[in-house]
Amino acid sequence: MAISSVGFACRSYLPVRNRTLQHHCLRKIRFNAVAAAAAANETVDEPDGFAKVGDRQHKVADATRDREWKQVNSKDLGISSSMIDKPTRQVLNGLKSKGHDVYLVGGSVRDLILKRTPRDFDILTSAELREVVRTFSRCEIVGRRFPICHVHVGDDDIVEVSSFSTSAQNNSSRNMRSELRESSVSDGDEDCIRLNNCLQRDFTINGLMFDPYAKVVYDYLGGIEDIRKAKVRTVIHAGTSFQQDCARILRAIRVAARLGFRISKETAHFIKHLSFLVQRLDKGRILMEMNYMLAYGSAEASLRLLWKFGILEIILPIQAAYLARSGFKRRDKRTNMLLSLFANLDKLLAPDRPCHSSLWIAILAFHKALSDQPRSPLVVAAFSLAVHNGGDILEAAKITKKITRPHDSSFFELVQDPEKKENIEFQTLLDEVMDLDASVKDALNQMTDGYYISKAMAAYPQAPFSDMVFIPLQLYLRAGRIFECVKEERRMGVVDAKQGSKIEYAALYSGDVTETRHVFARVVFDTVFPLNLSQES
Repeated sequence: MAISSVGFACRSYLPVRNRTLQHHCLRKIRFNAVAAAAAANETVDEPDGFAKVGDRQHKVADATRDREWKQVNSKDLGISSSMIDKPTRQVLNGLKSKGHDVYLVGGSVRDLILKRTPRDFDILTSAELREVVRTFSRCEIVGRRFPICHVHVGDDDIVEVSSFSTSAQNNSSRNMRSELRESSVSDGDEDCIRLNNCLQRDFTINGLMFDPYAKVVYDYLGGIEDIRKAKVRTVIHAGTSFQQDCARILRAIRVAARLGFRISKETAHFIKHLSFLVQRLDKGRILMEMNYMLAYGSAEASLRLLWKFGILEIILPIQAAYLARSGFKRRDKRTNMLLSLFANLDKLLAPDRPCHSSLWIAILAFHKALSDQPRSPLVVAAFSLAVHNGGDILEAAKITKKITRPHDSSFFELVQDPEKKENIEFQTLLDEVMDLDASVKDALNQMTDGYYISKAMAAYPQAPFSDMVFIPLQLYLRAGRIFECVKEERRMGVVDAKQGSKIEYAALYSGDVTETRHVFARVVFDTVFPLNLSQES
Protein backbone atom coordinates (compact mmCIF):
# COMPACT_ATOMS: atom_id res chain seq x y z
CA MET A 1 0.00 0.00 0.00
CA ALA A 2 1.55 3.27 -1.12
CA ILE A 3 1.90 6.02 1.47
CA SER A 4 0.15 8.52 -0.76
CA SER A 5 -3.02 6.43 -0.57
CA VAL A 6 -3.33 6.32 3.21
CA GLY A 7 -4.75 8.91 5.54
CA PHE A 8 -3.74 9.85 9.08
CA ALA A 9 -6.65 9.03 11.34
CA CYS A 10 -6.21 7.06 14.53
CA ARG A 11 -5.91 7.55 18.26
CA SER A 12 -3.82 10.32 19.71
CA TYR A 13 -1.59 9.69 22.76
CA LEU A 14 -1.28 5.97 23.50
CA PRO A 15 1.02 4.75 26.27
CA VAL A 16 2.96 1.67 25.22
CA ARG A 17 0.75 -1.26 26.02
CA ASN A 18 3.05 -3.39 28.14
CA ARG A 19 4.42 -1.57 31.18
CA THR A 20 6.19 -4.74 32.31
CA LEU A 21 7.92 -4.80 28.95
CA GLN A 22 9.04 -1.20 29.41
CA HIS A 23 10.73 -1.99 32.70
CA HIS A 24 12.24 -5.15 31.15
CA CYS A 25 13.81 -3.17 28.32
CA LEU A 26 15.00 -0.31 30.52
CA ARG A 27 16.57 -2.69 33.03
CA LYS A 28 18.67 -4.28 30.32
CA ILE A 29 19.57 -1.00 28.64
CA ARG A 30 20.56 0.63 31.92
CA PHE A 31 22.97 -2.26 32.47
CA ASN A 32 24.37 -1.89 28.97
CA ALA A 33 24.69 1.89 29.22
CA VAL A 34 26.79 1.47 32.37
CA ALA A 35 29.06 -0.90 30.49
CA ALA A 36 29.39 1.60 27.65
CA ALA A 37 30.35 4.31 30.14
CA ALA A 38 33.04 2.10 31.59
CA ALA A 39 34.39 1.38 28.11
CA ALA A 40 34.50 5.06 27.29
CA ASN A 41 36.52 5.74 30.43
CA GLU A 42 39.31 3.49 29.22
CA THR A 43 40.08 5.64 26.15
CA VAL A 44 39.34 9.24 27.15
CA ASP A 45 41.26 11.31 29.66
CA GLU A 46 38.89 13.27 31.84
CA PRO A 47 39.50 16.95 32.65
CA ASP A 48 39.57 18.13 36.23
CA GLY A 49 36.18 18.10 37.85
CA PHE A 50 34.65 15.58 35.43
CA ALA A 51 32.74 12.72 37.01
CA LYS A 52 34.62 9.50 37.66
CA VAL A 53 33.36 6.35 36.07
CA GLY A 54 31.34 5.27 39.10
CA ASP A 55 29.51 8.59 39.17
CA ARG A 56 28.96 8.43 35.44
CA GLN A 57 27.40 4.98 35.75
CA HIS A 58 24.71 6.36 38.00
CA LYS A 59 24.15 9.32 35.68
CA VAL A 60 23.83 7.09 32.65
CA ALA A 61 21.26 5.03 34.48
CA ASP A 62 19.42 8.21 35.43
CA ALA A 63 19.45 9.30 31.79
CA THR A 64 17.37 6.26 30.87
CA ARG A 65 14.96 6.80 33.74
CA ASP A 66 11.35 5.68 33.26
CA ARG A 67 9.64 8.05 30.91
CA GLU A 68 6.16 7.44 29.64
CA TRP A 69 6.50 5.78 26.27
CA LYS A 70 4.13 7.29 23.77
CA GLN A 71 2.64 6.33 20.46
CA VAL A 72 1.34 9.54 18.94
CA ASN A 73 -1.11 9.85 16.09
CA SER A 74 0.83 11.54 13.30
CA LYS A 75 -2.24 13.54 12.29
CA ASP A 76 -2.37 15.12 15.75
CA LEU A 77 1.23 16.23 15.22
CA GLY A 78 0.29 17.79 11.89
CA ILE A 79 2.24 15.26 9.81
CA SER A 80 0.79 14.17 6.47
CA SER A 81 2.18 11.95 3.74
CA SER A 82 2.41 14.92 1.38
CA MET A 83 5.23 16.29 3.56
CA ILE A 84 7.46 13.34 2.61
CA ASP A 85 9.26 13.94 -0.67
CA LYS A 86 8.59 11.68 -3.64
CA PRO A 87 11.98 9.85 -3.74
CA THR A 88 11.65 8.91 -0.08
CA ARG A 89 8.08 7.70 -0.59
CA GLN A 90 9.24 5.49 -3.45
CA VAL A 91 11.87 3.84 -1.27
CA LEU A 92 9.46 3.42 1.64
CA ASN A 93 6.87 1.84 -0.64
CA GLY A 94 9.45 -0.44 -2.22
CA LEU A 95 10.56 -1.85 1.11
CA LYS A 96 7.05 -2.08 2.52
CA SER A 97 5.86 -4.00 -0.54
CA LYS A 98 8.46 -6.68 0.30
CA GLY A 99 7.02 -7.07 3.79
CA HIS A 100 9.65 -5.08 5.68
CA ASP A 101 8.95 -2.63 8.50
CA VAL A 102 10.02 0.92 7.62
CA TYR A 103 10.35 4.11 9.66
CA LEU A 104 11.47 7.67 9.13
CA VAL A 105 13.95 8.51 11.86
CA GLY A 106 16.15 11.29 13.19
CA GLY A 107 15.96 14.95 12.37
CA SER A 108 13.43 14.52 9.59
CA VAL A 109 10.70 13.50 12.05
CA ARG A 110 11.57 16.44 14.28
CA ASP A 111 11.39 18.83 11.32
CA LEU A 112 8.05 17.44 10.17
CA ILE A 113 6.62 18.11 13.64
CA LEU A 114 8.02 21.65 13.51
CA LYS A 115 6.61 22.19 9.99
CA ARG A 116 10.12 22.72 8.67
CA THR A 117 11.56 21.36 5.45
CA PRO A 118 13.89 18.46 6.36
CA ARG A 119 17.38 18.66 4.92
CA ASP A 120 16.98 14.98 4.05
CA PHE A 121 14.99 11.91 5.09
CA ASP A 122 16.61 8.90 6.75
CA ILE A 123 14.90 5.52 6.56
CA LEU A 124 15.31 2.71 9.08
CA THR A 125 14.11 -0.77 8.11
CA SER A 126 13.84 -4.29 9.49
CA ALA A 127 15.39 -5.55 6.22
CA GLU A 128 19.03 -6.56 6.11
CA LEU A 129 21.15 -4.27 3.95
CA ARG A 130 21.65 -7.00 1.36
CA GLU A 131 17.86 -7.34 1.15
CA VAL A 132 17.63 -3.60 0.50
CA VAL A 133 20.16 -3.97 -2.33
CA ARG A 134 18.04 -6.74 -3.88
CA THR A 135 14.92 -4.58 -3.67
CA PHE A 136 16.20 -1.68 -5.80
CA SER A 137 17.91 -1.72 -9.16
CA ARG A 138 20.35 1.03 -8.27
CA CYS A 139 21.53 0.59 -4.72
CA GLU A 140 24.87 0.06 -3.03
CA ILE A 141 26.16 -0.40 0.51
CA VAL A 142 28.52 2.37 1.62
CA GLY A 143 30.59 2.82 4.76
CA ARG A 144 32.66 0.33 6.70
CA ARG A 145 32.22 1.26 10.33
CA PHE A 146 28.56 2.27 9.94
CA PRO A 147 27.34 0.69 6.69
CA ILE A 148 24.14 2.01 5.13
CA CYS A 149 22.49 1.74 1.72
CA HIS A 150 22.36 4.51 -0.85
CA VAL A 151 19.27 4.04 -3.00
CA HIS A 152 19.39 6.04 -6.24
CA VAL A 153 16.04 7.45 -7.32
CA GLY A 154 15.86 9.20 -10.66
CA ASP A 155 18.90 11.07 -11.91
CA ASP A 156 19.86 13.13 -8.88
CA ASP A 157 18.29 11.81 -5.67
CA ILE A 158 19.89 9.47 -3.14
CA VAL A 159 17.91 8.12 -0.19
CA GLU A 160 19.83 6.71 2.79
CA VAL A 161 18.55 3.48 4.33
CA SER A 162 19.91 1.88 7.49
CA SER A 163 19.00 -1.44 9.06
CA PHE A 164 18.02 -2.33 12.61
CA SER A 165 20.45 -5.24 12.50
CA THR A 166 23.40 -3.09 11.44
CA SER A 167 22.74 -0.39 14.01
CA ALA A 168 22.53 -3.02 16.74
CA GLN A 169 25.86 -4.54 15.65
CA ASN A 170 27.52 -1.13 15.68
CA ASN A 171 26.47 -0.37 19.23
CA SER A 172 29.43 -0.18 21.61
CA SER A 173 27.77 -2.63 23.97
CA ARG A 174 26.33 -4.88 21.28
CA ASN A 175 27.19 -8.10 23.10
CA MET A 176 25.06 -7.09 26.04
CA ARG A 177 22.35 -5.55 23.90
CA SER A 178 22.02 -8.81 22.05
CA GLU A 179 20.22 -10.03 25.15
CA LEU A 180 17.35 -7.82 24.08
CA ARG A 181 17.04 -9.57 20.75
CA GLU A 182 17.41 -12.99 22.37
CA SER A 183 15.03 -12.31 25.23
CA SER A 184 11.88 -14.37 25.64
CA VAL A 185 9.64 -11.31 25.42
CA SER A 186 7.49 -11.92 22.37
CA ASP A 187 4.45 -9.66 22.52
CA GLY A 188 6.46 -6.46 22.63
CA ASP A 189 9.78 -7.29 20.99
CA GLU A 190 9.31 -4.45 18.53
CA ASP A 191 9.16 -1.87 21.29
CA CYS A 192 12.45 -3.13 22.74
CA ILE A 193 14.10 -3.08 19.33
CA ARG A 194 12.85 0.42 18.59
CA LEU A 195 13.91 1.68 22.02
CA ASN A 196 17.32 0.08 21.60
CA ASN A 197 17.80 2.01 18.36
CA CYS A 198 16.50 5.29 19.78
CA LEU A 199 19.00 5.12 22.64
CA GLN A 200 21.80 5.23 20.08
CA ARG A 201 20.66 8.67 18.89
CA ASP A 202 22.42 11.85 19.90
CA PHE A 203 19.56 14.02 21.19
CA THR A 204 16.05 13.27 22.41
CA ILE A 205 14.50 15.43 19.68
CA ASN A 206 16.26 13.21 17.13
CA GLY A 207 15.14 10.00 18.84
CA LEU A 208 11.67 9.82 17.30
CA MET A 209 10.44 7.17 14.86
CA PHE A 210 7.60 7.68 12.39
CA ASP A 211 5.79 4.74 10.83
CA PRO A 212 3.87 6.32 7.91
CA TYR A 213 1.80 3.16 7.40
CA ALA A 214 0.69 2.71 11.02
CA LYS A 215 0.37 6.52 11.16
CA VAL A 216 2.24 6.56 14.47
CA VAL A 217 5.20 8.49 15.87
CA TYR A 218 7.02 6.49 18.56
CA ASP A 219 8.49 8.56 21.38
CA TYR A 220 10.45 6.61 23.99
CA LEU A 221 12.73 9.42 25.19
CA GLY A 222 10.54 12.46 25.73
CA GLY A 223 11.54 13.97 22.40
CA ILE A 224 8.14 15.49 21.66
CA GLU A 225 8.12 17.23 25.03
CA ASP A 226 11.63 18.60 24.37
CA ILE A 227 10.47 19.86 20.98
CA ARG A 228 7.59 21.61 22.76
CA LYS A 229 10.09 23.13 25.21
CA ALA A 230 12.51 24.01 22.36
CA LYS A 231 15.32 22.15 24.16
CA VAL A 232 18.37 20.25 22.91
CA ARG A 233 19.21 17.45 25.35
CA THR A 234 21.37 14.37 24.96
CA VAL A 235 19.73 10.95 25.14
CA ILE A 236 22.16 9.68 27.76
CA HIS A 237 24.31 11.66 30.19
CA ALA A 238 25.95 14.46 28.19
CA GLY A 239 29.48 13.76 29.42
CA THR A 240 29.25 10.14 28.37
CA SER A 241 27.51 10.99 25.10
CA PHE A 242 30.22 13.44 24.01
CA GLN A 243 33.00 11.05 24.95
CA GLN A 244 31.41 8.31 22.90
CA ASP A 245 31.12 10.63 19.88
CA CYS A 246 32.64 14.09 20.17
CA ALA A 247 31.05 15.12 16.87
CA ARG A 248 27.86 15.42 18.91
CA ILE A 249 29.31 18.60 20.42
CA LEU A 250 29.22 20.27 17.01
CA ARG A 251 25.87 18.71 16.15
CA ALA A 252 24.37 20.18 19.33
CA ILE A 253 25.52 23.62 18.21
CA ARG A 254 24.20 23.05 14.71
CA VAL A 255 20.78 21.81 15.80
CA ALA A 256 20.30 24.57 18.39
CA ALA A 257 21.35 27.24 15.90
CA ARG A 258 19.16 25.99 13.11
CA LEU A 259 16.04 25.53 15.23
CA GLY A 260 16.56 28.43 17.61
CA PHE A 261 16.41 25.98 20.52
CA ARG A 262 18.12 26.39 23.86
CA ILE A 263 20.59 23.77 25.07
CA SER A 264 19.77 22.02 28.34
CA LYS A 265 21.84 22.94 31.36
CA GLU A 266 23.65 19.60 31.60
CA THR A 267 24.30 19.41 27.86
CA ALA A 268 25.61 23.00 27.78
CA HIS A 269 27.91 22.30 30.73
CA PHE A 270 29.64 19.43 28.98
CA ILE A 271 29.79 21.18 25.60
CA LYS A 272 31.82 23.89 27.30
CA HIS A 273 34.02 21.62 29.40
CA LEU A 274 34.62 18.95 26.74
CA SER A 275 35.02 21.31 23.79
CA PHE A 276 38.68 20.27 23.51
CA LEU A 277 37.51 16.88 22.22
CA VAL A 278 36.58 18.33 18.82
CA GLN A 279 40.30 18.53 18.02
CA ARG A 280 40.29 14.74 17.82
CA LEU A 281 37.81 14.71 14.96
CA ASP A 282 38.87 13.97 11.43
CA LYS A 283 39.33 17.21 9.46
CA GLY A 284 36.83 16.02 6.88
CA ARG A 285 34.22 15.55 9.60
CA ILE A 286 34.87 19.05 10.93
CA LEU A 287 34.46 20.50 7.44
CA MET A 288 31.19 18.62 7.02
CA GLU A 289 29.80 19.89 10.34
CA MET A 290 30.94 23.46 9.65
CA ASN A 291 29.33 23.34 6.23
CA TYR A 292 26.06 22.21 7.79
CA MET A 293 26.30 25.20 10.13
CA LEU A 294 27.29 27.88 7.63
CA ALA A 295 25.76 26.82 4.30
CA TYR A 296 22.15 26.04 5.24
CA GLY A 297 20.74 29.28 6.58
CA SER A 298 21.84 29.36 10.23
CA ALA A 299 25.41 30.64 9.98
CA GLU A 300 25.08 33.69 12.22
CA ALA A 301 23.46 31.75 15.06
CA SER A 302 26.06 28.98 14.68
CA LEU A 303 28.98 31.41 14.94
CA ARG A 304 27.45 33.00 18.03
CA LEU A 305 27.05 29.61 19.73
CA LEU A 306 30.53 28.45 18.74
CA TRP A 307 31.89 31.61 20.34
CA LYS A 308 29.67 31.31 23.41
CA PHE A 309 30.90 27.79 24.19
CA GLY A 310 34.59 28.41 23.43
CA ILE A 311 34.72 26.25 20.30
CA LEU A 312 35.33 29.00 17.74
CA GLU A 313 38.92 29.50 18.93
CA ILE A 314 39.59 25.82 18.24
CA ILE A 315 38.01 25.58 14.79
CA LEU A 316 38.28 29.17 13.49
CA PRO A 317 40.97 30.88 15.62
CA ILE A 318 41.30 33.80 13.19
CA GLN A 319 37.65 34.72 13.54
CA ALA A 320 37.77 34.11 17.30
CA ALA A 321 40.67 36.57 17.55
CA TYR A 322 38.59 39.15 15.69
CA LEU A 323 35.74 38.80 18.20
CA ALA A 324 38.15 38.95 21.14
CA ARG A 325 39.87 42.09 19.83
CA SER A 326 36.46 43.68 19.30
CA GLY A 327 35.54 43.12 22.94
CA PHE A 328 32.71 40.81 21.94
CA LYS A 329 31.38 39.02 25.03
CA ARG A 330 30.49 35.33 25.04
CA ARG A 331 26.78 36.13 25.36
CA ASP A 332 26.91 39.41 23.46
CA LYS A 333 23.69 40.34 21.69
CA ARG A 334 25.31 43.03 19.57
CA THR A 335 26.39 42.50 15.99
CA ASN A 336 29.48 43.30 13.94
CA MET A 337 30.50 43.04 10.32
CA LEU A 338 31.44 39.36 10.46
CA LEU A 339 28.07 38.37 11.91
CA SER A 340 26.22 40.78 9.61
CA LEU A 341 27.80 39.21 6.52
CA PHE A 342 26.57 35.79 7.58
CA ALA A 343 23.19 37.12 8.67
CA ASN A 344 22.70 38.42 5.13
CA LEU A 345 23.88 35.10 3.72
CA ASP A 346 21.32 33.33 5.93
CA LYS A 347 18.52 35.40 4.39
CA LEU A 348 19.27 33.81 1.02
CA LEU A 349 19.67 30.19 2.15
CA ALA A 350 17.60 27.45 3.77
CA PRO A 351 17.99 23.73 4.58
CA ASP A 352 16.65 22.90 1.11
CA ARG A 353 18.50 25.80 -0.55
CA PRO A 354 22.14 25.56 0.60
CA CYS A 355 25.26 27.05 -0.94
CA HIS A 356 28.59 25.45 -1.80
CA SER A 357 31.18 25.57 0.97
CA SER A 358 33.48 27.72 -1.19
CA LEU A 359 31.10 30.66 -0.69
CA TRP A 360 31.30 30.87 3.11
CA ILE A 361 35.06 30.33 2.97
CA ALA A 362 35.30 33.26 0.54
CA ILE A 363 33.22 35.41 2.89
CA LEU A 364 35.54 34.56 5.81
CA ALA A 365 38.61 35.49 3.73
CA PHE A 366 37.00 38.72 2.52
CA HIS A 367 36.14 39.78 6.06
CA LYS A 368 39.60 38.96 7.37
CA ALA A 369 41.14 41.18 4.67
CA LEU A 370 38.88 44.07 5.68
CA SER A 371 39.43 43.62 9.42
CA ASP A 372 43.21 43.61 8.86
CA GLN A 373 43.04 46.77 6.73
CA PRO A 374 39.80 48.77 6.74
CA ARG A 375 38.72 50.17 3.39
CA SER A 376 36.49 52.80 1.87
CA PRO A 377 32.90 51.60 1.29
CA LEU A 378 33.34 52.63 -2.35
CA VAL A 379 36.33 50.35 -2.74
CA VAL A 380 34.38 47.47 -1.20
CA ALA A 381 31.44 48.20 -3.50
CA ALA A 382 33.61 48.31 -6.62
CA PHE A 383 35.34 45.10 -5.61
CA SER A 384 32.09 43.20 -5.02
CA LEU A 385 30.63 44.49 -8.30
CA ALA A 386 33.77 43.41 -10.15
CA VAL A 387 33.40 39.94 -8.67
CA HIS A 388 29.75 39.88 -9.69
CA ASN A 389 30.21 40.94 -13.30
CA GLY A 390 32.96 38.46 -14.02
CA GLY A 391 35.92 40.78 -13.67
CA ASP A 392 35.03 43.96 -15.53
CA ILE A 393 36.56 46.27 -12.96
CA LEU A 394 36.22 49.36 -15.15
CA GLU A 395 32.48 48.88 -15.41
CA ALA A 396 32.32 48.15 -11.67
CA ALA A 397 34.07 51.43 -10.87
CA LYS A 398 31.66 53.39 -13.09
CA ILE A 399 28.63 51.85 -11.35
CA THR A 400 30.14 52.50 -7.93
CA LYS A 401 30.29 56.23 -8.53
CA LYS A 402 26.51 56.22 -9.02
CA ILE A 403 25.72 54.64 -5.64
CA THR A 404 23.51 56.86 -3.50
CA ARG A 405 22.64 54.42 -0.72
CA PRO A 406 24.37 55.22 2.62
CA HIS A 407 26.79 52.69 4.05
CA ASP A 408 26.72 51.21 7.55
CA SER A 409 29.10 53.42 9.50
CA SER A 410 29.00 51.19 12.61
CA PHE A 411 31.59 48.80 11.15
CA PHE A 412 35.19 49.74 11.88
CA GLU A 413 36.18 47.79 8.75
CA LEU A 414 34.71 50.62 6.66
CA VAL A 415 36.56 53.93 6.79
CA GLN A 416 34.98 57.25 5.90
CA ASP A 417 35.99 58.62 2.51
CA PRO A 418 38.24 61.67 2.87
CA GLU A 419 36.57 63.20 -0.17
CA LYS A 420 33.29 62.85 -2.01
CA LYS A 421 33.04 59.92 -4.35
CA GLU A 422 32.67 62.13 -7.42
CA ASN A 423 36.10 63.61 -6.65
CA ILE A 424 37.92 60.28 -6.25
CA GLU A 425 40.29 59.73 -9.14
CA PHE A 426 39.31 56.79 -11.28
CA GLN A 427 42.76 55.22 -11.22
CA THR A 428 42.98 55.58 -7.44
CA LEU A 429 39.77 53.63 -7.10
CA LEU A 430 41.05 50.91 -9.45
CA ASP A 431 44.32 50.63 -7.53
CA GLU A 432 42.46 50.32 -4.22
CA VAL A 433 40.25 47.57 -5.61
CA MET A 434 43.24 45.60 -6.86
CA ASP A 435 44.93 46.01 -3.49
CA LEU A 436 41.84 44.69 -1.72
CA ASP A 437 41.77 41.74 -4.13
CA ALA A 438 45.38 40.91 -3.23
CA SER A 439 44.56 41.18 0.48
CA VAL A 440 41.61 38.79 0.15
CA LYS A 441 43.80 36.21 -1.56
CA ASP A 442 46.44 36.64 1.15
CA ALA A 443 43.76 36.10 3.79
CA LEU A 444 42.68 32.91 2.05
CA ASN A 445 46.28 31.69 2.14
CA GLN A 446 46.54 32.50 5.86
CA MET A 447 43.33 30.61 6.62
CA THR A 448 44.95 27.46 5.23
CA ASP A 449 48.36 27.97 6.89
CA GLY A 450 48.65 26.02 10.14
CA TYR A 451 51.51 28.14 11.47
CA TYR A 452 49.64 31.40 10.88
CA ILE A 453 46.48 29.99 12.43
CA SER A 454 48.42 28.88 15.51
CA LYS A 455 49.48 32.51 16.12
CA ALA A 456 46.00 34.00 15.70
CA MET A 457 45.13 33.78 19.41
CA ALA A 458 48.67 34.41 20.68
CA ALA A 459 47.56 37.56 22.47
CA TYR A 460 45.17 35.47 24.57
CA PRO A 461 47.25 32.90 26.48
CA GLN A 462 44.17 31.47 28.19
CA ALA A 463 42.81 30.33 24.82
CA PRO A 464 43.43 26.72 23.76
CA PHE A 465 46.19 26.15 21.23
CA SER A 466 44.94 25.36 17.76
CA ASP A 467 46.61 25.12 14.39
CA MET A 468 43.64 23.41 12.81
CA VAL A 469 43.36 23.56 9.03
CA PHE A 470 40.25 21.74 7.85
CA ILE A 471 39.98 23.38 4.40
CA PRO A 472 41.40 20.92 1.85
CA LEU A 473 43.46 22.06 -1.13
CA GLN A 474 40.68 21.49 -3.66
CA LEU A 475 38.25 23.63 -1.68
CA TYR A 476 40.88 26.33 -1.20
CA LEU A 477 41.36 26.47 -4.95
CA ARG A 478 37.60 26.66 -5.58
CA ALA A 479 37.24 29.54 -3.15
CA GLY A 480 40.15 31.30 -4.84
CA ARG A 481 38.44 31.00 -8.21
CA ILE A 482 35.70 33.34 -7.00
CA PHE A 483 38.20 36.20 -7.00
CA GLU A 484 40.31 35.23 -10.01
CA CYS A 485 38.19 37.34 -12.32
CA VAL A 486 39.14 40.64 -10.67
CA LYS A 487 41.72 42.10 -13.04
CA GLU A 488 42.50 45.65 -14.04
CA GLU A 489 42.16 44.76 -17.71
CA ARG A 490 39.35 42.60 -19.02
CA ARG A 491 40.77 39.57 -20.82
CA MET A 492 39.51 36.83 -23.06
CA GLY A 493 37.92 33.90 -21.28
CA VAL A 494 36.58 35.88 -18.32
CA VAL A 495 33.28 34.46 -17.13
CA ASP A 496 30.31 36.60 -18.15
CA ALA A 497 28.22 38.22 -15.47
CA LYS A 498 25.07 36.52 -14.26
CA GLN A 499 21.94 37.81 -15.92
CA GLY A 500 19.03 38.64 -13.63
CA SER A 501 18.79 38.62 -9.84
CA LYS A 502 17.09 35.26 -9.27
CA ILE A 503 19.34 32.76 -7.50
CA GLU A 504 19.67 29.38 -9.20
CA TYR A 505 20.03 27.21 -6.12
CA ALA A 506 21.03 24.01 -7.88
CA ALA A 507 23.94 25.89 -9.46
CA LEU A 508 24.82 27.59 -6.17
CA TYR A 509 24.91 24.25 -4.34
CA SER A 510 27.15 22.70 -6.99
CA GLY A 511 29.62 25.57 -6.71
CA ASP A 512 28.95 27.16 -10.10
CA VAL A 513 31.38 30.07 -10.11
CA THR A 514 29.04 32.57 -11.77
CA GLU A 515 26.22 31.87 -9.31
CA THR A 516 28.60 31.88 -6.34
CA ARG A 517 30.04 35.24 -7.39
CA HIS A 518 26.55 36.67 -7.73
CA VAL A 519 25.55 35.64 -4.21
CA PHE A 520 28.89 36.74 -2.74
CA ALA A 521 28.48 40.22 -4.22
CA ARG A 522 24.89 40.42 -3.06
CA VAL A 523 25.80 39.49 0.51
CA VAL A 524 28.65 42.03 0.63
CA PHE A 525 26.61 44.81 -0.92
CA ASP A 526 23.62 44.23 1.40
CA THR A 527 25.96 44.29 4.40
CA VAL A 528 27.85 47.45 3.47
CA PHE A 529 24.82 49.29 2.08
CA PRO A 530 21.84 47.90 4.03
CA LEU A 531 18.47 48.79 2.62
CA ASN A 532 17.05 49.84 5.98
CA LEU A 533 19.55 52.72 6.19
CA SER A 534 18.48 54.13 2.84
CA GLN A 535 14.83 53.88 3.92
CA GLU A 536 15.55 55.79 7.12
CA SER A 537 17.50 58.59 5.44
